[in-house]
This record gives sequence, structure tokens and C-alpha cells, in this order.
Amino acid sequence: MPYVHDTLERLRKSSPAQTEFYQAAEEVLECLRPLFQHSPHYLDHSIIERIVEPERQIMFRICWTDDAGKVQVNKGYRVQFNSALGPYKGGLRFHPSVTSGTIKFLGFEQIFKNALTGLPIGGGKGGSDFDPKGRSDGEIMRFCQAFMAELYRHIGPTTDVPAGDIGVGGREIGYLYGQYKRLTGRYEGVLTGKGLDWGGSIGRKEATGYGAVYFAQNMLEARGKTLEGKTCLVSGAGNVAIYTIEKLYEMGARPITCSDSRGTLHDPRGIDLDLLKELKEVKRASLEAYLEHHSEASYIPVGEYPEDGHAVWRIKADAAFPCATQNELTAGDAEVLLKNGITCISEGANMPSTADAVDRFLEARIAYGPGKAANAGGVATSQLEMAQNSSMEQWPLEKVDAKLKEIMANIHQQCADTAEEFGEPTNLVLGANIAGFRKVADAMIDQGVV
Repeated sequence: MPYVHDTLERLRKSSPAQTEFYQAAEEVLECLRPLFQHSPHYLDHSIIERIVEPERQIMFRICWTDDAGKVQVNKGYRVQFNSALGPYKGGLRFHPSVTSGTIKFLGFEQIFKNALTGLPIGGGKGGSDFDPKGRSDGEIMRFCQAFMAELYRHIGPTTDVPAGDIGVGGREIGYLYGQYKRLTGRYEGVLTGKGLDWGGSIGRKEATGYGAVYFAQNMLEARGKTLEGKTCLVSGAGNVAIYTIEKLYEMGARPITCSDSRGTLHDPRGIDLDLLKELKEVKRASLEAYLEHHSEASYIPVGEYPEDGHAVWRIKADAAFPCATQNELTAGDAEVLLKNGITCISEGANMPSTADAVDRFLEARIAYGPGKAANAGGVATSQLEMAQNSSMEQWPLEKVDAKLKEIMANIHQQCADTAEEFGEPTNLVLGANIAGFRKVADAMIDQGVV
């Protein structure tokens, strides 16, 4: 279909050197071909041309002072991509790899992920190329205050509600929220992931990881299987990975890996969750320190990774949970995973598998949950936090977790039903993209050319 090709070509000209954004857009648009053949009216409203362009892109300079008294300068971004379903919703990422293209790819994915939750939230994303690693609490506080001094005028509880992402956890959300309140004088639900004593939701920290496991369980149950007794690979060692591991244990599975920017940890007896939390949430140490407590574990430094992929995916297991970052799982990794008998992959990160890797999973017809569906539990629980803020109450964990389970089951059902509708019952990538797109596109048509 020429309009898909033409749209991608226009993007390459209007948004040069944004390869991750092109990758995300191409995946969605290619999946939509059968929808356009079945429902050509979407083309009459130029929905494709409109949905791939953000409603607003904000870029700003961030000046702050480090502990040595030296002025540092970073770039900040907020892409408000689509508000057809509700206020913009999406995290803030602080990492040296962040560019405008990174934020656009994440914001584009967020549109459809948020639509799949069934909740009234649009898609957005933001962040900075600031690297919090090695910085003192004082430096991080001053950076967050400088960042919010620029961002605050563009966000609000019914306009745009950021959350955390890579490099932005509870500490950073606290500093950002304090500065927002200081500048506006308003105590309101403008950020999610807040502390439990000042507007946060019980269960929000765990939600993305828990949700990815719930999604995996739904996929397996649809095939008459379960996670119980499964050996699992997990990448990453941040919030998503930690709580994926926690929930896997609760479901009777055995997670045996995790990873960070320096290397991969493999503990064949199962990851010591308490030690992992201490190393990463308290000490912010390298995973290599884990070996001081468990001699049976092994650590593979990045320098020893295979040329065509990541060490974590070369370990034999039954299920895999990519929870680190985009494009961490290559075609070479996919081939080894399949050869080793992997039967289920649920993505806790955003677009962690390359396009070639995804093709191999779909060809193998394994249970494969793409990130925009499998990791939607985090943003879904963020919306539940917004609801609690609006009503000035805090729900118990049982209520939040029950709603999260229900949302993840509904997302899986939507994806499966849509995939079945278009003749590819095992292709949840197609199901997720069409289901999410259709919901947003219908709202855009109803609201006119805006």
C-alpha cells in the first residue's frame, strides 16, 4: 500500500536521523494494512498522517550547578503526541542516550499502549540526556528543580501527567513534584509515582513488572499452560525487572537472570530478590557485588557478550522477560532463545526486541507479548493513581492489584480477539496495534480535524 510507504518517507524527511521512531512507526503502520483494506474510511480522514505527527513537541535547555560549583547544561524534552482519549500520559526518562528521536518513539508507542488499557489517557513522553549515575542527591535535586522550572508551564492534572521511567524513580519524582508545587502553589495529581504519604498509589512501583507477568500468564493460559515451574530469563535490574522477578516467584516460576549496564548475572538456583533490591534500590551498586554473597552465581561483563546480541538471552530457559531498554534483544538472540526451547516472551520494556527478532518470534508462533500490551500495567496503575488523587483517597493494595489483573486480562483479550478477527490468532503484535489504533482513530474522527 503506497500510503504506508509514503508516510514513512515523509517522516524520514521531516524527522531526520530518528531511527527508533521510524522503527516504531513502521511496525504499527505495517500491522494496519489489513485494517485499511477492511475499513478504508480511516484513510479518508488522513488519520495516518495525523497520528504520526505529535500535537506538540517541547524542547528546552536545563542549566544547573554541580557540587563543585560548575554550571552544567542538558537538553530537556516533552512530546505531547496525542490527546484524543484524554490528557497526555507517559514517563520521563533521564539517560545520556535520550534524544528527540528516542522521546518520539516512546511517545508514539505510548498512544496505543494507553488506548489498550481502556482508560481515558492520551500518549506523551519526556526526558533529558542527564545521567543520574554517580551524581549526589543534591545534584539530582538541583537538576530536577531546573528541569521542572521549564516543564511546569506545559503540564497539569487534566492536561499532561508525566511519570517515571529509566533514571526517574521515587527520589526524582519527589524532587520534581516539590518544585512543581513550589512554582504553582498547587497540590494536585500532576505527576504519578509519588510517595505513598503524599498522593502516591499503593502498588504503582510494582505495576509494570507485575503486569508483564500477568500478561504472560494470560498468554499461557490461553494455550492451556501456566508459569508455574518455568525457568525464566529477566533482563534489567531496575524497577520493572525487580518486580517482574518478585511476581514470577509468587507465580511459582524461577527467575535466574538479571542485568545492568555493566553485565549479566546468572544464578541457576534463582535470583536472591532481597539481595537484588538491596544492591539496586539501596546501594545502587553493580550486580557483580552479588557474587560476594552467592558463589554459585556467575557474572558476564559486557565485554564478553556475543557480537550479535546480549549474554542474558543465551542462557537456556522456558520464558523470557526483556525489561531493560529498547532493541536489547536481537535476531541472533531470538534464534538462540528459540533453539533453546523458549515458549513465552513478555516484554516489560518498550520495544526491547528488534524488528527482525519480532519476525522470528511470530514465525515460531510462540506466546509473544509486545511491550505496548505486556508492559501497559505501569501506565494503567498511573491512571489509577490519578483517579485516587481526584477523589482525595488512597486505595488498598488488594483493590489496585485486582484492577491491574483485570486490566491486563482485558488487554490480552482485546489483542487476541483482534488478531483472531484479522485471521492471525497467534499474532498479538497485529492485535495490539490494530486494537489500539482503532480506538484512537475513532476518537479522532469523532472530534473532527484538530
